[in-house]
Amino acid sequence: MTALDRYALRRLVREAGQTLARAGVASPDVDARLLAEHLLGCPVLLADGAPEGFAPAYAELVERRAAREPLQHILGVMWFRGLELTCRPGVFIVRPETEVVAGAAVDAARAVAAEQGRAPVVVDLCTGSGAIAVAVAAEVPTARVWAVEEDGVAVALARENCERLMPGRVKVIRGDATDPAVLAELDGNVDVVVANPPYVPAGAVEDLETERHDPDLALYGGGVDGLRVPRAVVTRARALLRPGGVLVMEHDPSQAAPLRAASREAGFAKATTGADLTGRGRFLRAVR
Repeated sequence: MTALDRYALRRLVREAGQTLARAGVASPDVDARLLAEHLLGCPVLLADGAPEGFAPAYAELVERRAAREPLQHILGVMWFRGLELTCRPGVFIVRPETEVVAGAAVDAARAVAAEQGRAPVVVDLCTGSGAIAVAVAAEVPTARVWAVEEDGVAVALARENCERLMPGRVKVIRGDATDPAVLAELDGNVDVVVANPPYVPAGAVEDLETERHDPDLALYGGGVDGLRVPRAVVTRARALLRPGGVLVMEHDPSQAAPLRAASREAGFAKATTGADLTGRGRFLRAVR
């Protein structure tokens, strides 16, 4: 095993990108670079070369990625609204479209702080890794944030992420997000409820990595249309929110109209659909 000079290193990364492209990875060149930087501990463009043993270690990581193991699992991290969160197998990998959902919750919480001059109360239902909760805490410094998650592995990771990134700012509660007994003490006093619940319709997962590596509990919303859990979240949010409070909930584009209707039936006065970065209807915004 020999060390690599900068030219050999960059050639190796280019070849890795080609390997990942042939394997069907969506962002092969970016993934090849990130895998190399994970081993190097610095940007490829700033590296003078790579130490002895880099090439076989890198080949092993590229092989894992070519087999469609998620990049986040290999690196042990994922990124969300500028935050680097710990990522572990068994917990849902947060997606870029959820950044827009979190942004709508942040805007609603900021409005409370600005217009009412008090600390907004925010509840993140189905928090998973804690990504949305910790983003709200980071971007709304006065917010009081609670996060609810049922799965024990996800609860442990959410607590880890929240305490590392925003120590003492988020209370992570283990429980069923749709159970009226969970956070019952907050009923009628919450300003913003945000949720990325399981909502995928039965059999609708088409992405190989999602199907193999994300837990079913975090994916499927129940029923053929995937709406059982989202409808229950709407009902629970209605009880948690104060008058004028806002629900922001991610959903599948096919569920926009049914969830607007469900929110009106539950007693929300206003219900609109927000779009993701591709223009698809991605989240419900409803006002209590």
